[in-house]
Amino acid sequence: MGLYNINEDKVTAAVNSIFDRIEKEGNPQKICTCSQCRTDTMCYVLNRMEPHYVVSNRGLARIEKEAITYQQKEADIVSLIYEGINQIHHRLRPFATHSNTEEPCEIEHTPAFMVPGIIGRIFNGMNFAPLEEAQIELRREELLVSMVDSNWQNPYNLVRSIPGIFTFLPAPLPATSKGIHQKLGFSLSIKASGFEALLHSFEVPVMSEMLRTTFFSMERIFRLPDMYMFPSGEEELPV
Repeated sequence: MGLYNINEDKVTAAVNSIFDRIEKEGNPQKICTCSQCRTDTMCYVLNRMEPHYVVSNRGLARIEKEAITYQQKEADIVSLIYEGINQIHHRLRPFATHSNTEEPCEIEHTPAFMVPGIIGRIFNGMNFAPLEEAQIELRREELLVSMVDSNWQNPYNLVRSIPGIFTFLPAPLPATSKGIHQKLGFSLSIKASGFEALLHSFEVPVMSEMLRTTFFSMERIFRLPDMYMFPSGEEELPV
């Protein structure tokens, strides 16, 4: 057993139980109970709880022994869940389908290139401040790259609360077999009002492996060099 936050299981079970009960009772408040909103609620709750990690079977047994004192914590979790449901109900993700009839994503046991998450930063080349508004497109062979799911957008619009930073998580690409080393070519097209458009090409080294359900990991990140945009008509400053 590796490092494990047991609160994840408790919160997942509690969230699904409450959403299932909402559906069973006819959902008079018309709460969205899709898998995306359930996951967002779990994330909301876990981000507001102190994690409880175990690293061994003995640690898990100790948690079981403490179950008697867990009742108040369960009440806190339920309270956070309803708080999260209310927040998420009024801020539904615009890119999710919010459909309960969605077919689950079937992960085939086939080889694929698992492209790492791509992270970059964009700055104003005149004052070195991070840009607050820009649209970034990730392309491969002139086509927009498909993302792993609707939580990741392409094109991506910069968020003012996180100026200058953009992220992409491409969907896995099919491979003929596992163990193939390859460099995948991508290009970024960046446009911002009042600035010269920027085109940046790069390659990402990948190796084919068996397709798996967990696509994102902070250990699988491809960081791009910082990029600078210049106002229209301005010449680039010498380095």
